[in-house]
Amino acid sequence: MPKLLLTEAQRQLLKKPLGELVVGTPSECSRKIKEVQDAEKPRRLILVGDTVSRNANQFGIKPDVMIIDHKEKRSKAVEFTYEKTRVFRTRNEPGTIDLLAWNAIAEAIEKGDSVVIVDGEEDLLALVAVAAAPEGSLVVYGQPEEGVVLVRASREMKNEIRRIVDNMQRAD
Repeated sequence: MPKLLLTEAQRQLLKKPLGELVVGTPSECSRKIKEVQDAEKPRRLILVGDTVSRNANQFGIKPDVMIIDHKEKRSKAVEFTYEKTRVFRTRNEPGTIDLLAWNAIAEAIEKGDSVVIVDGEEDLLALVAVAAAPEGSLVVYGQPEEGVVLVRASREMKNEIRRIVDNMQRAD
C-alpha cells in the first residue's frame, strides 16, 4: 500500500511543536483544552494519542475524533473507555503515513463521533488530522515530557502541513 516516509530533515523539524505548546500536568493541559474548546467552539476537536485522549476523557472533554494506537512512549497504554459511534481500524508503520490510514482519518473527521485505532504508530497522523480537518478545527497531540500541542486548522497551518507532506518520500 502506498505510504509517505519521513525524511531525517523533517524528523528534526517535527520535533518542534506545530502549534501552541501547553506545558503542565495532565489536568492543567486538559483544563486548557476545555477552555479553548469552550471559547473557540472548533468545528471539530480531534485528539491524537492515547495519553491526551485518556486525560481529556477523564476531564469530561468530548472530542469529535480520537486517534489512538494503545501505546504510550512505545509501551502498552493504560486502557480507558470511550463512547464513539464509529470505530475505524487501520495500520501505520513508525515514521510513515500510510494512505489507508489517511483515508480512515479523513472519513472519521468527516463523520465525527469516531475513534481511529491504529495498529502501529499514530505519531505522524497528527499531520493528517490537521490536513483533513475543516478550517476552524482544533487538533491536539501530546508533546512528551512537556504537555500538549494545540494546532488550529487555519488555512495557513493546513498549507504548512501540505508542504511538509508534499516533501515526504513516497514508497509503495
